[in-house]
Amino acid sequence: MSSTFSLHRVSASAAVAGATGYLAIDLAALGRNYQKLAAMLAPGRAAAVVKADAYGLGAERVAKTLSERGCRHFFVAQFVEAQKLRPTLRSDAQVFVLNGLQPGTEIECAEAGIIPILNSLEQYQRWSEAAGELRRTLPAVLQFDTGMSRLGFPPQERAELAQALGENSNVEVLFIMSHLASADEVDDVQNAEQLAEMRRIADEFTGFDISFANSGGVFLGDAYHGVLARPGIALYGGAPTSGVPNPMEPVVSLDVAVVQTRTVPAGAKVGYGAAHVTTGETRLATIAAGYADGLPRVLSGRGAVYYKGTRLPIVGRVSMDSITVDASALPDGTLTLGSLVEVIGPHQTLEDIARDAGTISYEILTSLGHRYVRQYR
Repeated sequence: MSSTFSLHRVSASAAVAGATGYLAIDLAALGRNYQKLAAMLAPGRAAAVVKADAYGLGAERVAKTLSERGCRHFFVAQFVEAQKLRPTLRSDAQVFVLNGLQPGTEIECAEAGIIPILNSLEQYQRWSEAAGELRRTLPAVLQFDTGMSRLGFPPQERAELAQALGENSNVEVLFIMSHLASADEVDDVQNAEQLAEMRRIADEFTGFDISFANSGGVFLGDAYHGVLARPGIALYGGAPTSGVPNPMEPVVSLDVAVVQTRTVPAGAKVGYGAAHVTTGETRLATIAAGYADGLPRVLSGRGAVYYKGTRLPIVGRVSMDSITVDASALPDGTLTLGSLVEVIGPHQTLEDIARDAGTISYEILTSLGHRYVRQYR
């Protein structure tokens, strides 16, 4: 990440006065990440997964940027997300609902021009009935379970589905798909097992294009790509593959303001439950973000923030609205009211925080709250 992107180096005039945190979103890097993935997938195409408000970064702004880079396929998880996003996109864009539809939303979905991912016979039958009611053919995607046991037609429903497809002509199947469960682990045997199952399904349901790869799947090779891949975390700068250098550009930077500093003697109790007791004179700084802002409580005593490359460990418990760090490594007076420390940036990636919190980058990114001032670049 370039130094111009780290907000603690942005002049005060560029910041919103009084804000306690700045979440910068580099739309240019987002676009370059999309182009990188699209080039890897050619002649297939790259879609964009923009569920959960584009992983918390703002679905409308993200989708507009990706549309300008040529993206025409957007995936969300829930119908309400699609309803909000569809009017903001080009007329030739397609919006898909990964979870399919809850009963009673079929007609509204069809009239809005939104495409459901059908995961079960019941969803297929309801969509076919809606097509009959509207007296027109409705597009859909069929998802199959290839070994994740989460969403998609299970093996025991495939024969009945094939029969239904033969009997009904009012559902236009755009393509078939499945989801990889272990694509971030290159050597995991489940990847090959799911690929073999996807090929068996393709043999049973001939004539349909395939969508298979997620972010990690893009990097598993051509066999996993299909005609349309569905990257998510890789677009937003997260590492698509574990244990190797991240090939994607960082998209987010988070800097949070100091709200108070103090020097305490040895034996001072810090935070709730006196979870930390100082062993010597310590300079402390309290910053204005906590678990309500997407910084998990489990970071207590484990995580850190940075100031100009210096690591400042978290001491005591992470609170709802604040975190206390040990700033003793900095000269006295370096941090004052309003100083910005780096939470995500050149010295600490999403993966770094996720590691310290015992979770994944997806959870960190989608949990960042709306109390930060967001700056799109």
